[in-house]
Amino acid sequence: MANWTLTSKRMAEQVLSADTWLPSEMPEYAQGFMYMLGSLTASSFVALIISGIILAANGPDTWSYNGAMRFVAATHFWSVQAFFFFMMLHLWRVFFSGAWRGGRGMTWLLGAISFLIAIPTAFTGFLINGDLYSQWNAVQAKDGLNALGLGWVNLTNGGQMFGMHVVVLPLTLTLLIGAHITRVRIKSVVPPYPDVKSQSPEGATKS
Repeated sequence: MANWTLTSKRMAEQVLSADTWLPSEMPEYAQGFMYMLGSLTASSFVALIISGIILAANGPDTWSYNGAMRFVAATHFWSVQAFFFFMMLHLWRVFFSGAWRGGRGMTWLLGAISFLIAIPTAFTGFLINGDLYSQWNAVQAKDGLNALGLGWVNLTNGGQMFGMHVVVLPLTLTLLIGAHITRVRIKSVVPPYPDVKSQSPEGATKS
């Protein structure tokens, strides 16, 4: 039987190691722009979390009459756009490069789940704006959920949606992204697929 305390200690040492989070060297293939998409996604997430905290601390409607909060709300909005833009590019890159190879299946799974959780997180943000657009979306989405047998999710309840958008979903997304980044730091980024031509037998000729 495996010693779970020893296993936990080894995992903690690996996660908390300075070599994991502050590597002195990087693979040459990881220095291209396409390998920066994950970092750009994480940076956008940090920006939207900070701006979201400021918005939540000052109330959900202060952006409608306060100039400074309107700037914060705009920053939050465009941070969300950047987050999804870079995340989609990142997902395409890791898919076509086979990012699940080399024991990185859990890393891939955490990233995919993060994408799925990010969708309702963004949608509940639209529902708490309090304008006609958000009310229309809430009613239409409520009808759609009723048709799917999920009528217990009350999208027209502003208080519930505020709690989901500000507390429940962001915390879940933060934990998932944190676990995803931790796995990336431990396993490193996946190398490109090997060159097929370089693996062909010497002297082989095309017909």
